[in-house]
Amino acid sequence: MNIGLIAHDAKKKLMQNFCIAYRGILSKHELYATGTTGRLIEEVTNLNIHKFLAGHLGGQQQLSAHIEQNLIDLVIFLRDPLTQKSHEPDIQSVMRICDMHNIPLATNLATAELLIKALERGDLEWRETFK
Repeated sequence: MNIGLIAHDAKKKLMQNFCIAYRGILSKHELYATGTTGRLIEEVTNLNIHKFLAGHLGGQQQLSAHIEQNLIDLVIFLRDPLTQKSHEPDIQSVMRICDMHNIPLATNLATAELLIKALERGDLEWRETFK
């Protein structure tokens, strides 16, 4: 499965810790991330990550394009709901495109853990029929 990873600045450390905790599961899949998030995850996990541009430089649009092309099966987007972002339309776009294309999306740690455990159990194998 192809997993998209995005984290706002205030959530990057949380994303690193999440990826450390679930490294064993994540290592069995292809990982895609916006630039800075991907680099930070690689530094602490040694996971191989396909990195797009930084989110505010177009990385979120690149990830959205992959979702639209049915190349991403799951997105974990740890977002900071308390801080307004100058690129807020891009952020909303990722969530809207996931909804349009029926891509499982987690926007907080609790949902991310549920999705990653479902992935481990094989509950997301239905995505293979969409490819």
